[in-house]
Amino acid sequence: MTPRPWLHGFLDLCLLAMLRDQPDYGYGLAQRLAAAGVADIPGGTLYPALLRLEQQGLASPSWAPSGSGPRRKYYAITPAGLDTLNAQAEEWRGFRDGVDALIGERVR
Repeated sequence: MTPRPWLHGFLDLCLLAMLRDQPDYGYGLAQRLAAAGVADIPGGTLYPALLRLEQQGLASPSWAPSGSGPRRKYYAITPAGLDTLNAQAEEWRGFRDGVDALIGERVR
């Protein structure tokens, strides 16, 4: 599945939600997004988003051995990231409900 144009609008929300569940590295996050059916995210989209989360203090990086090559940069959600996730999740639910109300029965 290729990235949708609207994916950029909620990629940070998806990343924070996955990091809430467990710390992970970039490729692992990309695999989880694809497995969830969200999209196949290219590195040119994913890594700038992770850097943005890091710079905003929403995710904290650490390096760990990979066992199969060079060290990996893992990201963990910060307390500020958790607050942001909770706020954005509430906004997302309202947005989703509004879109569902608009397209509801007409799309079938």
